[in-house]
Amino acid sequence: MTITIRPARPSDAPLIADFSARMARETENLALDPATLSAGVRAVLGDAGKGLYYVAEADGRVVGQLLITHEWSDWRNGDIWWMQSVYVDPDYRRRGVFRALYQHVANEARRSGVVLLRLYVHESNSPGQCTYRRLGMHATQYRVMEHPLKEA
Repeated sequence: MTITIRPARPSDAPLIADFSARMARETENLALDPATLSAGVRAVLGDAGKGLYYVAEADGRVVGQLLITHEWSDWRNGDIWWMQSVYVDPDYRRRGVFRALYQHVANEARRSGVVLLRLYVHESNSPGQCTYRRLGMHATQYRVMEHPLKEA
């Protein structure tokens, strides 16, 4: 199977939103608001300053995705890329789709001078954690904390 990675296009928005909704259900048992999610996906696709989606294609269709957002680190004097909205179609899991996405993003990050790749993973998502460890990632001492200012 040949896997091709490319930046997402506006025409990918419905599938990206569907994949993101599936990911939220699978990993956190969350039902995302479809209108909010669709608007959020379109916002990223319309403004590269918000982030960049990459999609993986195989067998003539999109089978995986991830979103890159940016964080500036004064400690490192460099850009950190956060990987978010990671999803691979269940029929294509364990076939190298995420590995291809990850390697593509890591290569792009190196070329761009990015100093660190990060992602957050739900504590109960053991399969995801195992995948990320196999690719060389490790858990950090940081915990994510949040203060919602608007209902999702």
